[in-house]
This record gives sequence, structure tokens and C-alpha cells, in this order.
Amino acid sequence: MVDEQDRLLPIANVGRIMKQILPPSAKISKEAKETMQECASEFISFVTGEASDKCHKENRKTVNGDDICWALSSLGFDDYAEAIVRYLHKYREFEREKANQNKASSSTEDKDEASNYKGNIQLSKHTDSPTPLEFRVLEKGESS
Repeated sequence: MVDEQDRLLPIANVGRIMKQILPPSAKISKEAKETMQECASEFISFVTGEASDKCHKENRKTVNGDDICWALSSLGFDDYAEAIVRYLHKYREFEREKANQNKASSSTEDKDEASNYKGNIQLSKHTDSPTPLEFRVLEKGESS
């Protein structure tokens, strides 16, 4: 059987997430952190188990983001599913753009190396790294 601590989210991470929503002067008891740790870990296990069952029925070994979204929706967490679908879409879009930038950068570097080999002067190039994705929790009734 799996050790209970191995199935729980790290308590420091749980506490850090809890602090983000509270005023800076607020304190969180150890008991509150442990309770939230248990609840969050159980929720993740519940949703992942549902997604895993779906994959098993479809003879797949890998649970993906779409499976998690499906599980959230099928378990009645439609609001979470919608938010995760939006996040997953943005994440995939970001990864595609990053891959395209890497391809373009790689082919440019190959050309630059060829130019250098022929004795041409290479100018330094600066590339801005894309902004990381931001995922905000919206209050009920608030729109994005």
C-alpha cells in the first residue's frame, strides 16, 4: 500500500497557494493546511481515477489533459472543466508557438553558422522569450 505522505501534495505548496488569496497579515494554522492538503489531494485522486477509468476502457495507458477535462465534466465539476479547457487550449497554443520559434531559431542559427564558416560577420541577435501562461482564479460572477 502507498504511504499516505506519498499520495498527498507537499504541504509547503498547499500553504503557499492558500496564502496567495489571503491578506499578508493573515496566519494559517497547521491544521488548516493539513485539512486543505487532504482535500486537494483527494480531489485530484478522484478526478484522476475517473480519467484513468476512461483510458482503461479505451485501452489507452496515458491520461491526457482532455481526459481530465472530461472527468471533471462527467463528475459534475463543469465550471472547473470549462476553466481547464481554456487553460489547456492556451497552454497548447503557447507550446506550438514555442516549438515554431525554436524551429525558426534553429534554421536561422544553421544559416548563421554557414555564413560564419564562409567568413561573414554575424551580428548578435536578441530574442524575447514569450510570457509564461497565467492562470487566475475567478470569483463567481466575474468574467475573464
